[in-house]
Amino acid sequence: MLLLARTHNNGTQGAPLTEDRENQQDTQYLQFCRVCQGYKSPRSHHCRKCNRCVMKMDHHCPWINNCCGHQNHAYFTSFLLLAPLGCSHAAIIFIMTMYTQLYERISFGWSSVKIDMSAVRQFQPLMPFSVPAFAATLFALGLALGTTIAVGMLFFIQLKVILRNKTSIESWIEEKAKERIQHYQTGEEFIFPYDLSTRWLNFKQVFTWSGTPKGDGIEWPVNPKCHQHTLTIEQLKQKADKRVRSQVQYQAVEDYNGACCPLTKGLQTFFRTPCTEEPRIPLRKGDTILATRGTKWWMYGDKVLSDEQMRVGDRVRGWFPRRCVEKCHYDTATSDSTSDKKVN
Repeated sequence: MLLLARTHNNGTQGAPLTEDRENQQDTQYLQFCRVCQGYKSPRSHHCRKCNRCVMKMDHHCPWINNCCGHQNHAYFTSFLLLAPLGCSHAAIIFIMTMYTQLYERISFGWSSVKIDMSAVRQFQPLMPFSVPAFAATLFALGLALGTTIAVGMLFFIQLKVILRNKTSIESWIEEKAKERIQHYQTGEEFIFPYDLSTRWLNFKQVFTWSGTPKGDGIEWPVNPKCHQHTLTIEQLKQKADKRVRSQVQYQAVEDYNGACCPLTKGLQTFFRTPCTEEPRIPLRKGDTILATRGTKWWMYGDKVLSDEQMRVGDRVRGWFPRRCVEKCHYDTATSDSTSDKKVN
């Protein structure tokens, strides 16, 4: 419970605005957040749920109602370790309890001992092990085993990225960097800048004896072949590539109410809905969307808004069924000015 409380209370500090930094030239290598009205420091990302930029953001966890980032990454990972251990201990107790009541034997794993329950049954027990009690114990055992498996898998995923000094978001950025280089055949070599070459050094960047993470959340130790803005420059290249690909416009031909699993759009659309926390955007017939990615049954993109909405910084993006839109078959060069206004 202490780790859960520290995970929830820590990590709420947003990424500081970099206009106050001494070297103003660094801003050309940084991404600008229109919501927070500032340049995002390296490894920072904007969380739509928390409505702020978070230093070294890994993901937003709905179970703690907070982001996992620079301040609480160690607490969160420790919680992911201890929760399965506690559930495993509870599962062992449930199994031994049911075994004792069913076979009147106490098991020690390697051997079992027969016990005499007749003396106990002469009196009314404090907790009678009836059929409902057995069913409740069996149900609790299933919850304990399920939590052990599910949370244990999350722990190994987090440990994997920590040993590489990455976050889940940065792993995705690295994959997209390799895809971009392979697609355009640029001949570049992308080196993840924060991998310090040994797992132990990467581990110590997150876990410390004091519990306070190393660094200020803005500047980080990097690989000798890289510099502080290697990752942010790659992100800017990916943003530019995304803008080029988003010149393909789609027009809505069916209304869509923004439901996560719409029944009226076909069974395949219903069952193949994206398993992500990213929002769905409602569509009205005639709306224009700049699509950036998608699957066979769903697409993701930005809805083209009016000039007034663009000036105030509004942005509507998310998933929508592919069957609700059709590709526009006219020249999209006239839309360059609109797409250039999109937020990086």
